[in-house]
Amino acid sequence: MIKAFSRFLLLRVLGFTVNVKEPIPPKFIIALAPHTSNWDFVIGNLYSRAMDIPCQFLMKKEWFIWPLGYIMKSLGGIPIDRSKRTRVTEQIAQTAREQEVFHLCITPEGTRKRNPEWKKGFYYIALMADIPILLYGLDYSRRLIECTKTVIPSGDIEKDMAEIKSYFKNYNGKHPEKFAL
Repeated sequence: MIKAFSRFLLLRVLGFTVNVKEPIPPKFIIALAPHTSNWDFVIGNLYSRAMDIPCQFLMKKEWFIWPLGYIMKSLGGIPIDRSKRTRVTEQIAQTAREQEVFHLCITPEGTRKRNPEWKKGFYYIALMADIPILLYGLDYSRRLIECTKTVIPSGDIEKDMAEIKSYFKNYNGKHPEKFAL
């Protein structure tokens, strides 16, 4: 029921198309960009449910107040306290190594504001957990959700991040002026 309703909303009502060429392994991190609007969260959650690919996501802890916190956690949210230096990356990588199935979606920009300095936590989680990064582009101008590339972290973060950022150069966020590579 939820799958069919999500597909209806995403594909028919909102008019998005899906072009996912990469296989979906049991463990992965989705790097989703551009992230320029709160609508990205809505679209991502609809996609996750429509395609029956349950995914967790990281979000600043301020979103996890009652009653919103209950809803966010039920959708797969993991609250992050960005004011403290914690070992979240290592903890999530450890969890990924221990679980048979692990799906995490992260927006590398880390904010909806223009940010050319992308966060690298998603990369380090994938590297430490030895799991692939699926690159998902969200394009509002073409009403397209697309994944045609998977990156296996090599440990050469500069090279790999350049490849990842390059993948997203042709995608237009809801507010293109807020997207920076």
